[in-house]
Amino acid sequence: MGQALREAHKAYAAGEVPVGAVVVREGRIIARAWNQVETLKDATAHAEMLALTAAQVSVGDWRLEKCTLYVTKEPCPMCAGAVVHCRPERLVFGCADPKGGAAGSWINLLDANPPLNHRCEVVAGVLGGESLALLRGFFREARERNKSGTGNDSPDLEI
Repeated sequence: MGQALREAHKAYAAGEVPVGAVVVREGRIIARAWNQVETLKDATAHAEMLALTAAQVSVGDWRLEKCTLYVTKEPCPMCAGAVVHCRPERLVFGCADPKGGAAGSWINLLDANPPLNHRCEVVAGVLGGESLALLRGFFREARERNKSGTGNDSPDLEI
């Protein structure tokens, strides 16, 4: 999770919502990414989506069996759906997202949903305080910029 936090700091430095993700297979990081929605002008460029795609390239298959996805914030429904389709064995995340989290906070697409073909183990709260502090700091600064008329504050996470 420490490596995912390093990725989140890269997002923060780039003016992106500070979320980072890494994919680990057999004890080795095979992919890493940070949110790049604004950078790439792509609404799907969440850290999880980019890390999962990079991991698939690394593995040479769309199935991410024997993999763990570490992400600093609970995945949204889009990212949780991608996790279901990529089939990693485990998801570990930092802070919960009560407003839009899809790994148990708002809804749970990763477990106890019979129509879906894959379930993965979910571990929540790992370095959650650090992840939440980074997000809160980012949104606090965004609100301050917005008040002064120098930024566009449109957070997707209520912190």
